[in-house]
Amino acid sequence: MLDILITVFFILSVTFPVLHLYHCLPFFRDNDERSKRNPAIKEWMIKHGYEEEQGLSILIPCYNETGIIETSVRNMSSLPYRELEIIYINDGSTDDTMDELYRLLELEPYSMNPGGKLEYQEVKGIYRSGLYPHVYVIDKINGGKADALNAGIDYSLHEITITLDADTILDHDALHAVNDTFKDGHVVAAGGMVHVLQTKPNDSSKRLSLKHANMLLRVQVLDFLKAFYISKLSLVRFKALAVISGAFGIFRKQALLDVGGYRNTIGEDIDITLRIHRLIAKDKKKKIRFISEAVGYTELPETWRDLTKQRVRWQKAYIDCVIHFSSFFGKTLFSKAVSFFYIFEAFLVGTIASYIMTAIVIVNMIYDPQNTYLNYMFFYMFWIFVFGVIYDVAAIRQGKHYGFTFSIKDGFRIMGAILFDIFIYRFVTMYFVMFGSISYFFNKKWNKVSRTGRNYGEDETEYTA
Repeated sequence: MLDILITVFFILSVTFPVLHLYHCLPFFRDNDERSKRNPAIKEWMIKHGYEEEQGLSILIPCYNETGIIETSVRNMSSLPYRELEIIYINDGSTDDTMDELYRLLELEPYSMNPGGKLEYQEVKGIYRSGLYPHVYVIDKINGGKADALNAGIDYSLHEITITLDADTILDHDALHAVNDTFKDGHVVAAGGMVHVLQTKPNDSSKRLSLKHANMLLRVQVLDFLKAFYISKLSLVRFKALAVISGAFGIFRKQALLDVGGYRNTIGEDIDITLRIHRLIAKDKKKKIRFISEAVGYTELPETWRDLTKQRVRWQKAYIDCVIHFSSFFGKTLFSKAVSFFYIFEAFLVGTIASYIMTAIVIVNMIYDPQNTYLNYMFFYMFWIFVFGVIYDVAAIRQGKHYGFTFSIKDGFRIMGAILFDIFIYRFVTMYFVMFGSISYFFNKKWNKVSRTGRNYGEDETEYTA
């Protein structure tokens, strides 16, 4: 019986990565996945003001973001898009976030009328920037990230809502890529491409820099390349994308209102994506997209302590949604691709298999002196090594296909990260999965990751502390 169980989990753990690796290739690209317009013509129309722009509302919830808020304001205020409003939601910060917003934006009291469609904690004041008339600040009592987003949605004016983390900055072309995608009225939600802020180039090129990145950051660069350019790209083509990243998500405002806004939970990005799936389950024309041309950068943890906080929280969010959406998954397990992949790939292979493989190793070491299952483990380790190299290299190649490259020196650095990923990092992530799954039932608190406090100047050759 154990032989069968091991074989089944091994087959599943092999099948899904191979499937995504194959399905992410360019010849599986949907017709509407990238802009059909000539890039030169598009650039000319944008430059000369002939591009038809839909109204966009960018919502940025802030809680104790003194260390990164200046970088955000500098980037947001420079985005070349006319039909735009930017709303910072100060969610009861206990540091100097509000003071920094006053200083950077020269805030003035302003009157805005909420839509009254969503519930959230009391708003203490509304402000408008004296420097940038399209930038606003909502100052409210602390209620959590979901609560802050609900306030932003309720006060926003435009039909298309973009949600960003406070440490996310956007490429100058990102909003026009969003505009292109949402000209299709059937698109109700989309995710943007997210890279690591600490590797952002300081010029107009797309060459990522690992010069200032420690090994932990380098392996996370690989992680994001695999997650976005392989997994998410494949899943969205299957109509199975279960997570629109909270770092850069785009939604039609009406869809957010139709699902009742954000739920106060530990993983609001997974939750809102699944509720959008549930909303459009009966309408085959509605779409969730992944916009590879809409690029953002977000700050990632540089210490094991902060990485553990982040990844354990992510796993808690997965478990929370398994429980909260169990009825939806049960009813649509074999009729909706998102349910199938969430349960079989993310839950069974991504979570349960971690416990089973760990248990096999422990039992084999203690109770089986003949090492009956040792051959299984050797074969499994061999597979992890061989396919791990293939998967990492494929992710780098995918990034290159979409224009993101590394210098020769950084090429050697990324090779070192591949070895670190295969022999160390992926086993550490098993701990994150196991610990996060168990701790969810005892502690559902949000563990905030520390900001580095760096000022990421766009025109500087190096970021400064």
